Amino acid sequence: MSKKKKDEAAEVEEVKTEETAPEEETAPEQPEETDETQEKIKALEDEVAAGKEKYMRLAAEYDNYRKRTANEKLSLYDDATSKAVTELLPVADSVRMALENLKDADPEIIKGIELISNQLNKSFEKLKIETYGKVGEDFDPNLHNAIGMVDSDELDSGKIAAVFQTGYKIGDKIIRHAMVQVTN
Repeated sequence: MSKKKKDEAAEVEEVKTEETAPEEETAPEQPEETDETQEKIKALEDEVAAGKEKYMRLAAEYDNYRKRTANEKLSLYDDATSKAVTELLPVADSVRMALENLKDADPEIIKGIELISNQLNKSFEKLKIETYGKVGEDFDPNLHNAIGMVDSDELDSGKIAAVFQTGYKIGDKIIRHAMVQVTN
């Protein structure tokens, strides 16, 4: 080989060894933390914590608003339904009294009134209207209006002995209290 080629080959070797030789790692210079930088860090951490707290409060407030409006929508429906049903209750009472008092009437008339009564009851069920105040149930002053007291050997004390007007409710909302007679 010629001297020129040998020199070039030696240079390439030197370059290769220089490239592969591990360099001394130099750590980046860390700025010294001073009281001023620590105060800035503390102020930024406090600002982040305050922002996080503000966000959490806003999220909780929104969740409460969403729940409150959902409950208001449900109560509006119940209020509207109860007002409409209040107007129909005299009809339901008249049908019930007709069935109780027409025992000797023509069977076709009784059958027709029973059909009307069943339609009213199905309509009330679709509207989620419940009746309450049956003979033998416990008297509850929150649900029943006691219009009289009676002594009874058949029923325990505090039980409903007679129902003069059926009670109606939708969910927990009372549409009309039941008028009952209670045992002593």
